Amino acid sequence: MANIRSAEKQRRQAAKAQVRNRTGKSRLKSALKKARTAIAGGDTDINILRSGYSEIDKAARRGLIKNNTADRYKSRLAAAAKRVAK
Repeated sequence: MANIRSAEKQRRQAAKAQVRNRTGKSRLKSALKKARTAIAGGDTDINILRSGYSEIDKAARRGLIKNNTADRYKSRLAAAAKRVAK
């Protein structure tokens, strides 16, 4: 347990950030799963990709994932959609 006041404050801040990050990561995972299942089902609607890209970009902007990770996710979504479109 923290004995110093600044350490106690940091612990409180970390707990708040943990909840915020968990919520954001959950939203990201849900959006990715929705996009992947739609693509796997043969639906290559542009709106599905846009919503997936949007959530990925939001997560990267908030610092939940790194920029390269976001780019990789978007690239893989696009490649999967392209495979299905053929």
